Amino acid sequence: MAKHRLTPRIAKLDLARLALGAGVLATALGAHAAVNADTHTTTAPAATVKTAAAAKPAAKPEEAKVKVSAAQVLDTARSQVGVKENAQGGGTKFQQWYASSTRGGETAARDGGARADYLNAAWCSMFVSWVGEHTGARAQIGWDAYTVSHAKWFKDNGRFGSQAKPGSVVFFSWKGGKDLSDIQHVGFVVKDNGDGTISTIEGNTGNGKVEERKRPTSQVVGYGYPNYAA
Repeated sequence: MAKHRLTPRIAKLDLARLALGAGVLATALGAHAAVNADTHTTTAPAATVKTAAAAKPAAKPEEAKVKVSAAQVLDTARSQVGVKENAQGGGTKFQQWYASSTRGGETAARDGGARADYLNAAWCSMFVSWVGEHTGARAQIGWDAYTVSHAKWFKDNGRFGSQAKPGSVVFFSWKGGKDLSDIQHVGFVVKDNGDGTISTIEGNTGNGKVEERKRPTSQVVGYGYPNYAA
């Protein structure tokens, strides 16, 4: 089942052994909140949302130039179309990479829990982060597992706005909310179709896959702007 928004909550429920490389013993991700019929969106408990901005990706976009173009980033994202999660909502390279990354340790400490909790967690933001890492554009794309924190990083660095651009990181609210706290999903913009829709590449959408989609701009909260090479 696809789970679009990873919350900062790490539940202390059932313990399970989850494989990551040689194996990690950690708490399994707990039960999720309200589910949207199409997007299977989970919502963050109010008590823990306030911790979401406590840690940020280390590099600020203006301080870390990259030699990667928007087209290269989109090509890498498109090459992953069809990758699908398993029946438990995990098993993707994106979750496994994030759980073992430095950032995984930082956000687990920020939000509570353990690295292994990411292995079966909502992975749309992990997909965006993975593409940034594997194209060399991480310093501009950022990395986080929580969509709200990812958007706040762009905003805090003066790179958040309302215009769709190829390669920009798009943040969605399915009910059309416009506050960062309303964000439930994230992906990449391929193009503005000029008819009130955008074409996108997203992870953890549909039935838990990487897919190319067409979305109404009415569901967009805003866009993060990596400073790509020309």
